[in-house]
Amino acid sequence: MTVTQQRRGRKIMMTPGELDEFLTSQRTCRVATVSADGAPHVSALWFAWDGTSLWLYSVVRSRRWTQLRRDPRVAVVVDSGEEYDQLLGVELSGQVEFVGEVPRTGELCAELDTAETLFARKNFGLDEMPHDGRHAWARLTPEKIVSWDFRKLGA
Repeated sequence: MTVTQQRRGRKIMMTPGELDEFLTSQRTCRVATVSADGAPHVSALWFAWDGTSLWLYSVVRSRRWTQLRRDPRVAVVVDSGEEYDQLLGVELSGQVEFVGEVPRTGELCAELDTAETLFARKNFGLDEMPHDGRHAWARLTPEKIVSWDFRKLGA
C-alpha cells in the first residue's frame, strides 16, 4: 500500500498501530461520492478494515453505489469523540474496486473471505456472512490517509 505522507498535524496523527486498532474497532463510516453533475453526496455505511483496505458493503440500488460505479473516486471518514480533546478519526481516499458478484449472493470468492469474516463478526456476531442479494462489496485501498487524535494534545 502506497500512502501519501501526512504533512500537517504530525503531532496528533495516529501511528500505524493506532490506526489499525481504531479502524478495526469502529463500525460506521461516512462515504463521500461525486454525482454526475459534480455535487458531493455523503452517506453512512458499515465497513470492515483488513489492515490494508477498507471494505464497503453497500446496497446496490443506492445512490452511493450508482455514483461509485460511474466514478470510483471516494473519500471516507471514520471518527469518534464528543469533546474537542477527545476527537479522533481517519480520512481515507482513493478509488474503489468492486469485488465479487453484484449483488452478492454468496458465490465462492476467495478474495472476499477475510472481509466477509471480519464484517460478519463485527456487525452481526456471526462467523459467516449472511447474504441478502441486495448488497455488494467495494474495496478502498487508500491512496491517502490522514488521521488525528486530539487526545495527544494533552500529553
